[in-house]
Amino acid sequence: MTATLLSASTAGAGHGTPQFGSTTFIFAFLLVAMIACLALEEKLHAKKSVIVGLFAVIGLLLAAAMGILPFGDVTLPNGHHITMPVFIPAIDWGVICLIVGSSIFVDVTSRSGLFTWIAIKLTKASTGDPLKLLWYYGLMTVVFSAVLNNVTAMIIVGSLTGVSLKKLGRMDKLLGFLIIEGLLTNIGGLLTLISSVPNIIVGNAAGISFVKFFIVASPYVAVATVVTLLMGAKLFGIDRLVTEEEKKEAAFLVSGFDENDRIESRGLFFFGAAMLLLFILTIATVSVLPVVKLLGMSFVALAFALIMLLCYKHEVAPFYKAVDWDLIIFFMALFVVINVMEHAHVLDLIGKGITMIIGDGKSSFGTGALLVSSAVFSSVTDNIPLAAMLAQILGAQGVESSSALWWAVVFGANLGGNLTPIGSASTLVAVTIIHKYKLQMSFGAFVKKAFPYAVVQIFMATVYVLLLMKLLQAE
Repeated sequence: MTATLLSASTAGAGHGTPQFGSTTFIFAFLLVAMIACLALEEKLHAKKSVIVGLFAVIGLLLAAAMGILPFGDVTLPNGHHITMPVFIPAIDWGVICLIVGSSIFVDVTSRSGLFTWIAIKLTKASTGDPLKLLWYYGLMTVVFSAVLNNVTAMIIVGSLTGVSLKKLGRMDKLLGFLIIEGLLTNIGGLLTLISSVPNIIVGNAAGISFVKFFIVASPYVAVATVVTLLMGAKLFGIDRLVTEEEKKEAAFLVSGFDENDRIESRGLFFFGAAMLLLFILTIATVSVLPVVKLLGMSFVALAFALIMLLCYKHEVAPFYKAVDWDLIIFFMALFVVINVMEHAHVLDLIGKGITMIIGDGKSSFGTGALLVSSAVFSSVTDNIPLAAMLAQILGAQGVESSSALWWAVVFGANLGGNLTPIGSASTLVAVTIIHKYKLQMSFGAFVKKAFPYAVVQIFMATVYVLLLMKLLQAE
């Protein structure tokens, strides 16, 4: 997505420093209006896809009327010219295909009984204790987010959670579990260089190696995971079983679970298990695999989905219908809105303000302010173009790779996704799963419940990055 957005932005912006006129402020107002409408979605009685889609239409019409969009043929790297609507390159088709592919893969794989088997095994290991189950699933979320992508991790863990709590008769705890898991996906996304796209963008721009990234990020991820799980258990009332009666009842329920109950075919089960392990391994190593690295994670997700569909080649329609098209259309429209904002220099305006905050890049205030402002802005705009823009700003200023400013952007861009449901794809998927189970969760309700966690996580990250800055300056 980054390359597409940057090339599109360059095409539309011309050369030199952008001038912020009335056009930029008109589109900035449009962005604020869209965010306000998303916050009031329940009162408007409209789906997110409809709200953002409407603003995408308005944004495109205004941008075309004002002449800020790059119309004409698209030039490919080989010099070939192709004609397509201006909004098509604005959409990150990699993300769209990743969501579709991983959703179908998980849905088909679940038919093998694999996820039910894993859920029951974890449930048995927890002896039916909700608090133990929260910790097991929370840690699994962080690990999956680190080696997969946040969206895939949320889809898999969310599916497991629904199955387990339903079997335990603890559906009243499902909302808390899903929100905590959604927040943990963005913490797990900090663990490695390939865990999230902002990590890759900033890591490449700063020249940070995979090993160094893991060494620097892992202490924070470990502490933040523990703190988030402790807060989640407290705020959502997920407690350990105390009385002998509760323990006996839970033990009775657990003893009645049969992990083999949903396994219709042993062959399909083992095939699904092998494919899941291979899928995780391929996603985790896609950046170094010959040929596959050129096609990316979205190709891997679609390829594995199609391989699994071969098991049900005569009845694939139900799997296609199960795809959350509301989520897909929302993302497509959101990418278009963000792309229009780039051409109108709204993101440049944001970047200008951040540049003023940074100052000479050597003060604790500037570093901390960059992290917090990155988190705030990434909570209302896509963190990928934001990370790309900030990486360009730091690179243009000649910031050294050892500077803590790079880490401020990494932590801010990732953790900002926990402030709102549109701040990251995985939190949006978490809300989608919540709605799937007929639980009430509006934009505002999510912000209200997630805000305490996000504030603590961002505060911890700020302290950690400032300590890191002191260590780097002492070297």
